[in-house]
Amino acid sequence: MLRRQDVGHRVVVRRIVGVSQNRTLYTDALGELVDLTETDLTLATAKGTLRVPLREVHRAKRVPAARRPPAAEVIALELAANDAWPAPIQGRLGHWILRAAENWTGRANSALAVGDPDRPLEAAIDAVTEWYSALGQRALINAPLPLAAPVNAALDARGWGARPLTLVQTASVAALAGALPKQDLPPVELADDPGDDWYALVAEHKGTLPATAVRILTGPAEVAFAQVRDADGGLLAVGRGAVTGPDRWLGVSLLQTAPPARRRGLARHVLRELVQWGAQHGSSRVYLQVEERNTGAVTLYGRVGFTTHHTYLTREEPV
Repeated sequence: MLRRQDVGHRVVVRRIVGVSQNRTLYTDALGELVDLTETDLTLATAKGTLRVPLREVHRAKRVPAARRPPAAEVIALELAANDAWPAPIQGRLGHWILRAAENWTGRANSALAVGDPDRPLEAAIDAVTEWYSALGQRALINAPLPLAAPVNAALDARGWGARPLTLVQTASVAALAGALPKQDLPPVELADDPGDDWYALVAEHKGTLPATAVRILTGPAEVAFAQVRDADGGLLAVGRGAVTGPDRWLGVSLLQTAPPARRRGLARHVLRELVQWGAQHGSSRVYLQVEERNTGAVTLYGRVGFTTHHTYLTREEPV
């Protein structure tokens, strides 16, 4: 069987799926082990994330790793994403970035554990906890996988919880241009600063937007707010794009469609315009972050060419 030190590594799991004519039936799953508890294991596979109860596991073992992005590339992308979602309060712990934003979103209120914290791991976790405690916040740590597998293992030993797995997905601008043809829909407007109804539609998904949220959303130097309106001026769909980092990554976020306007292709419509805007600002690659349990969004992004670059877990300090 697998052990905690296998988290972050590529494994194969033989799973019991039933019995037929007195014969046990099995299926095999290959992927990255992203979590292992007393009752379940979780794999990030090519088809998505798979949770398997341990009682159904017949055999499991580590296998040689497939090609994965170099650590430096993961770090560069995470830093670009940090710049695209800039927390107003930030601190440093070696290379780790401590971030706080009045608890609005996990991304802006977690320590980004990439690089060297400039002290032993256990001491680094203690320092993170103390930093957030001084702000009156519960400590969160954003741990990319497999890069931060040792961090995850240390947090497991301390009893830290975990929010749902997030997929960091990427695609090339060229590939998306071919997969997102122009549609006969109302035009997409791009603005430097969104209006109140734009924020209101986002708030339906993200909750009430404090002043801190507005600072985060408008913070990057190169940012665009997309919106689609009907003939009467009603808001149908929105999205946000930001170009950051030395590699000019385009980060797409907050693709949302008003409930009455769904299933009309508006999300693709907005994505297409944001990708074009990114290309005009020197971007050749696009990323987005989506929870693996959001199967509808994961399916949509997969169909237009996004693949998972790496994953991350947002870890929570025990209450």
